Amino acid sequence: MGLADFQIQRKIQGGDIREFEQLFLKYYEPLCRHADKILNDADAAEDIVQEFFYQFWKNRESSGLKLSLSAYLYQSIRINTLHYLQHLDVRRKYAEKVSREYKSMMEPHVQTAAEMNELERIIRDTLQSMPARCACIFRMNRFEGKKYREIAEILSVSLKTVEADMSKALQMMRESLKEYTGAGTGKFLNPDKAQKSI
Repeated sequence: MGLADFQIQRKIQGGDIREFEQLFLKYYEPLCRHADKILNDADAAEDIVQEFFYQFWKNRESSGLKLSLSAYLYQSIRINTLHYLQHLDVRRKYAEKVSREYKSMMEPHVQTAAEMNELERIIRDTLQSMPARCACIFRMNRFEGKKYREIAEILSVSLKTVEADMSKALQMMRESLKEYTGAGTGKFLNPDKAQKSI
């Protein structure tokens, strides 16, 4: 890392907001273009770059660059962009799995293809609208059979957090599927059927 980069880093670590703003203005658009080349989604690219700079400033005191600033910024955006793509892929796969699970439960009760398509859309949209942790806990419990305590350990959260998020997820799913709840969704929407603590 060159002397200039070292001085910029030291200033930012010391809370020099003007130095940070200059860094932001210099690299924001190039980094957005860099992310967009990978994503082909300009809005998502901007979100990723904005979030990166927010975290960079927030954690400025603990950052210790070993690369040049430019190399560090481009490498970080590339990594964050690839993580974003992985996250999208995981969400898509989970949505497909949820759709298959509910389809198998609902087939004896849903009469038409149009009804089935509508049900699948409702399930997919509900999962995507949930807070990420709620959706994750719901999937781990309902579709992977994990118990609450196991989920708490995996996610490094308290048991009460798992219970609260699961309750929220169930309420959202129940509300979205209220016209179908009398037709076989009890296994998934009944809190008493959850694998709770041990």
